[in-house]
Amino acid sequence: MNLAPARKAAFAALLAVDRGAWSAEALAAKSLQLDPRDAGLASDIVFGVLRRRGELDDVIRRYSKVPLDRLDPEVWIALEMAFYQIRFLDRVPSHAVVNDAVELARRAGTASAASFVNAVLRQSLRKPVEVPETLSTPAWLLDRWTTRFGRDVALEIARASLKIPERYIRVGDAEPPAGAEPTEIAGCYLLPTGDPGPFRFQDISAQAVVPLLKLEPGQTFLDLCASPGNKTAQALETPVRAIACDLHLSRAKILRELGIPVVVLDARNFLPFSRRFDRILLDAPCSGTGTLARNPEIKWKLEPEDFADLQERQISILRNALRQLAPGGRLVYSTCSLEKEENEDVVAATGAKVLETMHRIPGRDAGDGFFAAVLQP
Repeated sequence: MNLAPARKAAFAALLAVDRGAWSAEALAAKSLQLDPRDAGLASDIVFGVLRRRGELDDVIRRYSKVPLDRLDPEVWIALEMAFYQIRFLDRVPSHAVVNDAVELARRAGTASAASFVNAVLRQSLRKPVEVPETLSTPAWLLDRWTTRFGRDVALEIARASLKIPERYIRVGDAEPPAGAEPTEIAGCYLLPTGDPGPFRFQDISAQAVVPLLKLEPGQTFLDLCASPGNKTAQALETPVRAIACDLHLSRAKILRELGIPVVVLDARNFLPFSRRFDRILLDAPCSGTGTLARNPEIKWKLEPEDFADLQERQISILRNALRQLAPGGRLVYSTCSLEKEENEDVVAATGAKVLETMHRIPGRDAGDGFFAAVLQP
């Protein structure tokens, strides 16, 4: 039996994620030979499964006599994919979904595994059940947001994490492509459909960070955790004297395409700069809880105890960055996290003076969740 190429690629990508890969990288690697239509379906399945995993796993529990933790990963993922398509992709015929899920289980396991998948899916078609979408946000994370923002806002954040992110591009002062719609951020456009042309995709909330620097021509500018370089490129729309830094050599090589000096360093350690900078951007490594619609695997990998380690690193980097700021300069500390430990608590631990802050909350504001604070020592 021939498998649909999109489902085959999605299955391979989800197995890679289960083994530790990031979804976007795994999907790109498994979709290289697909035509655009199949690549689109594979993307829908992979990100849909990861966004809705809590609901899908609950559905599996309703029909399976075998506990979820005793299922082989291949069987588990075949069932998740099938239930996602049946429940959320109206254009996919159920019989085709079931046939492909059975074949995936057969190829990855045994005839008994295929029979098990077939029985579970056939039963679900005869006796459909409803499950709450809140299951697709880990309870501990929803509780944190409820404590921080209130129940209504927490639920809006959770709902936003289940949606396909809108597409924003960075145009700057150039002419936007046809169909692009301006936003409240100068140079940022919403592109509902179509080819971005020469412009890069960059979330609207990420584009809201650089304007807080209030860059002026001729200023010295340090981007301390610059990869992948989108904010650096946005900053370079103003003719500043810039240096970009990153921890990893592979990412630093990408930054060199910006045409500015690039330094490979661990910003937790002493910074090797004899000068101070007029403007510094520290877009710190973080949990990414503001980006769950875009990076849904985060919510299934993250643990509550992870925040303490992240905070320790963030405080170290921010303290070093503040030492490099020239008198009267502006340092912007930002994260794509919604968590107080990574945001206000980090700033407070350094004793820095806070000039202003920005909070962007998914479901309330367009785009990802972001925090930014404008600081001086």
